[in-house]
Order: sequence, then C-alpha cells, then structure tokens
Amino acid sequence: MTTVNLETKYLDAAVVDRVLRVRINRPERRNAMTQDMYRGLKRAAIIADGDPELDAMLLTGTDDWFCAGGDMSGHAENPEALASELDPTDHFPFRHFERCSKVILAAVNGACHAGGLNLVMHSDLSVASDNAVFRAPELLRGIPDPFMSARLADFVGLGAAKYLLFTGVRIDAKEAASLGLIGKVVPRAEFEEHVEWVLEQIRLTGPKSRTMVKEDFNHRLGMHDTNIFKRSIMTPEMMEGMKAFLEKRKPEWPR
Repeated sequence: MTTVNLETKYLDAAVVDRVLRVRINRPERRNAMTQDMYRGLKRAAIIADGDPELDAMLLTGTDDWFCAGGDMSGHAENPEALASELDPTDHFPFRHFERCSKVILAAVNGACHAGGLNLVMHSDLSVASDNAVFRAPELLRGIPDPFMSARLADFVGLGAAKYLLFTGVRIDAKEAASLGLIGKVVPRAEFEEHVEWVLEQIRLTGPKSRTMVKEDFNHRLGMHDTNIFKRSIMTPEMMEGMKAFLEKRKPEWPR
C-alpha cells in the first residue's frame, strides 16, 4: 500500500492493487465537501490519469454517508491554495473525472445528495448499498447547478430529471437503479465484497481499450455551462436559499 497525499485531512487515499482508493472521511459533517476536498478529488483524478500502473480509481464514503454535497459554511483548510486558481469552478473535480483515462468507480455506501450525486454521475461506474438514498436539492437552495443539469437527463431521461430537480425529492437505491441513475444495488452486508469484485473485473480488461471506450462514451456528453453558476453566485435568491437552509426554514424567495 502506498499512501497518497491529496492535500486535505478529509480525504484518505492510497494505492492498493493498482487502484487509487479514495475515502471521503468527514462523517461529523455528513461528508460535506469543502473546496479543499473537491480540489483534492481533482488532484486524485489527475494522479490516476498520469500513472500508467493504475487501472482504476475508487471513491467511497464513511459510515452512513457517501457525500452530502458542498459545505455551505465556507470552511477552508488552505485559502491560499484555493485562491491560486482564478476560476473557482475549476476546483470541482467533475470534468477531471471524465477526462481521466482510468475507470472511476463510485461506491455509494450511504446517503448521496447534491454534489455527491454529481460525483457519481461523473464517475464511470457506480455500485450502491441498499441503504443508500439519493437527492438533488440544489434548486431548494437557489443554486442552478450546471454539473447536475448537464448530466442528470443523460442518466434518467429528461422527464425524470426534471421531476428530481424541480421537486428535490429523495429516492432510495432501488428506485435510483430502476431509473438508471446507478449501475448496481447490493445488500449492505455484501457491499464491500461486491466493490472488490467489480474492481477485479475492471483489471481483467485491456487498459488501452478501456480508455478508448471511456473516451467514446464521453464524446457523446454535452458541455457544462458553468456560466449559469457564476451568474447566480451571491445573488439575492442564492443568499436567501442558503440562509433558509442554514436556519432550517422554508425560503422566502425575492421576486
């Protein structure tokens, strides 16, 4: 095992059996992602892409949470490093997951909301425990997430995507699989064993062929319009949505 430094204490990473294994480890905050953590996952994708000895990257969570999405508290471990990138949307790893030449497996061990769902949809494969739940609550916060709108319909179809986004409803793993949102659901007791089985099947396939197939799949995907996110930052609507979320009340949207 070789430990990998992703420059945040909330991501545990190591290379084992030709796989870069990354665990989101911030359960006291429901594995909510700070910008440092998102940037760490971007770093992981770049490391996996550049290492010819690796076959795959594995991403999973801790306890009963895969990922609750972005941390709205504004917490940062390394503000100077974050400020070094002039485009704040480039901290996000989603485009780098898709650009990575290696297969990325999202192992959804529990609740998966918002940005966590983006991580799943921008990975190549997904396996979920039957206790996992999924939700896309961005619009309830006044946040038009371009990564979500760019990919959700590709997975579940336009009608289901609009239903999930415009209601913010939570669905269980069985329904998520029936919609095509995730690839496979397994009983919780069998989850880790099945994840290892999937990784072994990946390792049996040809490395260059895997990369070419991934590129062919991803060439069919639409672009992310990150400008809609930039235009919404710190608007009265977003500020009210975030304030209502933190105060645990219904938003009073400005008109």
